[in-house]
Amino acid sequence: MTPIRSRFQQLSLSELVAEGENGQTEFKRLVHSPSKIAKPITAFANTSGGVILIGVDDDKRIVGIHSEKEILEIVDEGVKLHIDPEPEIEIYHEEFKRRLVLMVLVPESPDKPHYHIEQATDPRTGKSVTEKRVYTREGNRNRALCDDRIILMQSKKNPLKLSFGSAEKMLLGYLQQQRQITAGEYGKMAGIPLGEARERLISLVRSGALTLRTEGTISYYTLPA
Repeated sequence: MTPIRSRFQQLSLSELVAEGENGQTEFKRLVHSPSKIAKPITAFANTSGGVILIGVDDDKRIVGIHSEKEILEIVDEGVKLHIDPEPEIEIYHEEFKRRLVLMVLVPESPDKPHYHIEQATDPRTGKSVTEKRVYTREGNRNRALCDDRIILMQSKKNPLKLSFGSAEKMLLGYLQQQRQITAGEYGKMAGIPLGEARERLISLVRSGALTLRTEGTISYYTLPA
């Protein structure tokens, strides 16, 4: 049994709803879009797991659902067509005062990062494009990760490989004076491609020599506090 399943089996539906939306619980009054329901599933799978209660309003009212079959089809399409790779989920139904609520249980995935995939219109060309984003759960919101944090998540699947040469010594000296640096700035300073710069920085983060920080859409690296 996964930790997230164990936690939610210990709580009744009314207890879960009373806690409100948080890092591991999201409410959905209705579900119409496979792409939209795929977003919180992706976020929970990429973080520490969670549950989506379908048939519960944002104000904690349990309103129930009308068609279990229709919602199951939408959830299934969301997982199969809008998440790559497909995460494992479990679906249960609960009744409260004759109102049916679907519980979509999403364990933390060993295969993260999972990408959320949807079609969008490029505002410059008007053409349809495929957008791929990695979402994680922060509080009661699903937030898209920047490239640096996606690479950090990917790197944790592999053994740590760390080299410490002149470029790394120069980096640490720079940070003692300037306090922070982006991957692009480090690449220019060391004379290496951006991808390689990110990989070296991420290895230093994993080793504990650096800290990765994000403000808005900007990520930068600092010495540990």
